[in-house]
Amino acid sequence: MASAAVAVGLPAMSSGPALTSCRPLIALLDESDQALKQFALQKMDAVVDNYWAEMADHIEEIETLYEDEKFGSRELAALVASKVHYHLEQFAESLVYALGAGALFTGQIHSGKPSQYVFTILSKVIDKYIAERAEKESNPDAEPIDPRLEAIVESMFDRCFEEGNIKQAVGIALESRRLDKLEECINSSSDRANTLSYTLEAAQSLITSRLFRNKVLKVLVELYRTLETPDYQNICQCLMLLDNAKAVAAQLSELVKSGDEAQELMAYQIAFDLCESDMQHFLQSVRAALPSPMDQKASETDAMAEDMLSAADAGDGDTEMKEAAPEEPAAPEATDEEKELASRVKKLRQILSGETSIGINLEFLYRNNKTDMLILNNIKGALEVRNSVTHQATVFANAVMHCGTTVDTFITENLEWLKRATNWAKFSATACVGMMHKGCINSSLNVMKEYLPQAGVSSSPYAEGGALYALGLIHANHGEGILKYLCNALRNSANNETIQHGACLGLGLAGMATGNEELYEDLRVVLFSDNAVAGEAAGLAMGLVMLGSASEKVIEEMIAYAHETQHEKIIRGLAMGMAIIMYGREEGADTLIEQLTRDKDPILRYGGMYTIATAYSGTGNNSAIRRLLHVAVSDVSDDVRRAAVTCLGFVLTTIPEQCPRVVSLLAESYNPHVRYGSTLAVGIACAGTGLQEAIDLLEPMTKDATDFVRQGAMLALSMVLIQETEVRTPKVKDVRAIFEGVIKDKHEDVMAKFGAIIATSILDAGGRNVTISLTTKAGHKRMSAIVGMAVFCQYWYWFPLAHFLSLTFTPTCLIGLNRELKMPVFDWVSNTKPSTFDYPPMTQVKTEKAPTKVATAILSTTAKTEARKKGKKETDGDGDKMEVVKEEGDKKEEKEGDKKEEKEGDKEAAA
Repeated sequence: MASAAVAVGLPAMSSGPALTSCRPLIALLDESDQALKQFALQKMDAVVDNYWAEMADHIEEIETLYEDEKFGSRELAALVASKVHYHLEQFAESLVYALGAGALFTGQIHSGKPSQYVFTILSKVIDKYIAERAEKESNPDAEPIDPRLEAIVESMFDRCFEEGNIKQAVGIALESRRLDKLEECINSSSDRANTLSYTLEAAQSLITSRLFRNKVLKVLVELYRTLETPDYQNICQCLMLLDNAKAVAAQLSELVKSGDEAQELMAYQIAFDLCESDMQHFLQSVRAALPSPMDQKASETDAMAEDMLSAADAGDGDTEMKEAAPEEPAAPEATDEEKELASRVKKLRQILSGETSIGINLEFLYRNNKTDMLILNNIKGALEVRNSVTHQATVFANAVMHCGTTVDTFITENLEWLKRATNWAKFSATACVGMMHKGCINSSLNVMKEYLPQAGVSSSPYAEGGALYALGLIHANHGEGILKYLCNALRNSANNETIQHGACLGLGLAGMATGNEELYEDLRVVLFSDNAVAGEAAGLAMGLVMLGSASEKVIEEMIAYAHETQHEKIIRGLAMGMAIIMYGREEGADTLIEQLTRDKDPILRYGGMYTIATAYSGTGNNSAIRRLLHVAVSDVSDDVRRAAVTCLGFVLTTIPEQCPRVVSLLAESYNPHVRYGSTLAVGIACAGTGLQEAIDLLEPMTKDATDFVRQGAMLALSMVLIQETEVRTPKVKDVRAIFEGVIKDKHEDVMAKFGAIIATSILDAGGRNVTISLTTKAGHKRMSAIVGMAVFCQYWYWFPLAHFLSLTFTPTCLIGLNRELKMPVFDWVSNTKPSTFDYPPMTQVKTEKAPTKVATAILSTTAKTEARKKGKKETDGDGDKMEVVKEEGDKKEEKEGDKKEEKEGDKEAAA
């Protein structure tokens, strides 16, 4: 600092002892000489980290120097003021003065070793810039962004490019919504493909605005196309997220037309990947947009025919005779290339329809069915015969364990036992047949013909309604071939509420996300009949048909009728229907969420919680989580609080490791409904992960004082541990023992037994070959699985809705196909132990040992008497003992002699 003092004409200060106070420097600020003030500020900047507390008492003087336009070192004063405010943790003021410091602050950014102050203020700069950019995006008339902020952020980008920190630059570009910088980041990267993959993942996890995310996806599509080898899979995934079916169809068509076998196989693989997302409305649009070479040629021929006919009709009208009309040209025969192309497009359509995947999965589940029938028989034998709740749970457990396998051995072996199901239990039991035959879309009517309504034949309406529901479960999300039959069944139901209930649920499942107006009108007619049972199913089915459409007209009708009707069941069906309509809409659903959560009816507030769950599922959106947590601790209705906690699981689906931490305090709540909700939230978010933190949270809750909390804990544990083996997760053995103990305990509450039975079946679901997965292997959301899980949670009010659980199951198989979509014979080499992924061992029949004879009990008095007798004998003389022994010996000899004589007599008689 001596050189600095000389530069301003001051005597150099000797390097003496270190400063113990900065008051002398502060005193110099009151001098009139600017050089003295500058010198004081320079010295203060050097020691501010140690003496900021003293400077804080005179911060106004430093700020005054910055505001004085005639002062030559304003930037230095701003820097010192910024550092003092930083130490006072007044970061907003610190940021303002840091920006005023200009080059002095930016110079510290680019210095070799920036301080903690620089890092903190830099983060505040970026946060403020991001906030101003977001405001500018939403409101173009907002004030322009501070150019000083722009300059600092630009310098940050330049520094990242120089140092090769491309991923950091991508993060800043995404959060600050700078698409120009995002493109620059990717184009300047040495590994563009890797940077694009990182950007795609970050866009889906970091960006909360759906509108901006779509803009990023469009940029990524264009950048993916510029790669040396275009990444067609990610291009189509981005286009699917953009809901651009025509672009996907064009890309697939381009691949199959290329004539390259590798690109043809890539097209098939992309079609299978798209099919995994279960977005049937999107897949139908892609199939419709796929060009068919044969149709194209036919349309060209029709056009030629029309031209020729119009030319023939163009003659004078006064002529008496006209030439004969030209014959229509015959369609030219297709070439071999056109036939080959038509065959490829046909395969694509077949894959996109889901028929190929469904057929292969059915065969896999049937061939590899490893259901342990002894578990089912033990459950059946351990339960009370007359308890309808546990009887119904056991029937459902059989359906879950055989879901998709088409195996109904347990039913055929226990027909008399099954006949005990009456009324709605019979409805549920019949629907269970649909779960077992899930995916049999070509033979569904034959499978269910014994139960379906037939003209002139009167049978139980509960069986008929359950059969219609079963058809929906079989054709869930693939209902093109059965919709007409179900519509006719609904119209011919003769206003029977049970049949209408089953038909509405079946229509909702089969017509899921189709947006079919005709279906919607049929369901609305049932809703307006104001029947509680049929109306509940109709309200839910209307939501399923309009899934993800966010139709304002439909929402208005449903809200209006929910306020008019007096039936709670109808209101609940409509509330869930509205939630499903807003699936995946994120901020687009905020208006409806706000309306529902402010309603005075707790059932509609309940629906508002599930609207948040479906709209923000898998996003991890912080505002959605905050809103749910607020309702979970503030609403007056236990139902709404339980729903709010449960819905946290849907929002955190893609980041399951965070869910146990978020709900850990709620799991200790005094309110049992909140505790129950926390169990389901963990089960939904961590389903199929085997996450240890989830198990540690749930296991103690299986001993909760409230029966339904124990039920929820057991269900959640089974969801987390599905497909886990004892080798990978040793806790599986203990959990199975807990479930078995609850089922066999005659003093256990029925609700807990109900949970244990279903939880046991979930562990072995689908013949031990399926898992619960709300996302695809690529990390995208599975629409039908998320909706199925949301409706399954409504079993709390209406048990037949538990059958929607079958929509969440996905087979745990790896399938390889060749160009002809046939499975070739191939072998896999696994370097892990077979026991790691082996099926659990079958339950062994316990053989009972033969009863052993129990030793006779000897009383203490008897023992004493015997002891006295023994002691008395021992006191007798030895002579007596010898005589006794001699007498016994004599008797023995006499007996032997008699026997010898008898034998000799017999021999003589024989001679």
